[in-house]
Amino acid sequence: MADQAEIGVFGGSGFYSLLEDVREIKVDTPYGAPSDSLFLASVADRRVAFLPRHGRRHTIPPHRINYRANVWAMRSLGVKAVVSPCAAGSLQLHVEPGHFVVSDQFVDRTNGRADTFFDGPIVSHVSSAEIYDPVLRQLAIDVVREHGITVHDGGTVVIINGPRFSTKAESKWFSDAGWEVINMTQYPEAYLCRELGMAVVNIALITDYDAGVLEGTHAVTAHDVLAVFEQNAERIRKVVLDMIARFPADLDALGAREALAFTRGDGHVASPADVRIFETGL
Repeated sequence: MADQAEIGVFGGSGFYSLLEDVREIKVDTPYGAPSDSLFLASVADRRVAFLPRHGRRHTIPPHRINYRANVWAMRSLGVKAVVSPCAAGSLQLHVEPGHFVVSDQFVDRTNGRADTFFDGPIVSHVSSAEIYDPVLRQLAIDVVREHGITVHDGGTVVIINGPRFSTKAESKWFSDAGWEVINMTQYPEAYLCRELGMAVVNIALITDYDAGVLEGTHAVTAHDVLAVFEQNAERIRKVVLDMIARFPADLDALGAREALAFTRGDGHVASPADVRIFETGL
């Protein structure tokens, strides 16, 4: 079907602007409107859906993104695996601007975000112990290395609410905890993908040192972040498109949907059919 995809990418227009036969569609969800239209294209004979999480003109701040609508829209098209690249700050000196980090854990420091599909009456507790898919993580690491980019195998990303950046005290707190990366969008995006049985992999593009990490440097600004991200946009685009071409043929074998088993509070096996969104026939 034309309006179907198996792989999803949360990213800006740079990911699909140079692809041929891109189809723009609007997707309605029970949770309101996604950040933008979804853009469908074929990459190496794989059907891919692209969605700019901040909107195509970057008009939606991180704390106002409708994460549930975005993730539901992806799943409604049939997506089974999601690539979730993001701009991020470094919390450790050895993680330098320009490096990539393929995160393996997150710490949620956000507040007030709608962060689950299980609002009742079904009660389900989905594990996020291993939030990022190990097969896709290894693929990402291999591809980034082949592109000659310094990549860190694993790292914890702490997600702050935004839109403000951290104080120096907060930044030192996160750094002293041993976490490597700081970002504003990975939660609840990655976890919501997990709730719908979609495998997810994150690639954090380091744009700056967070406030207070590197003594003697000025505090991070939005201008700094955007400047470095734009300089490296082509690199991340090539990495993601190369990854898609090498995704496993059988995305069900990644096991993301199996992670929903035995998560219901009444002891039964949970399934995506438990979630209200699947009333529409997914």
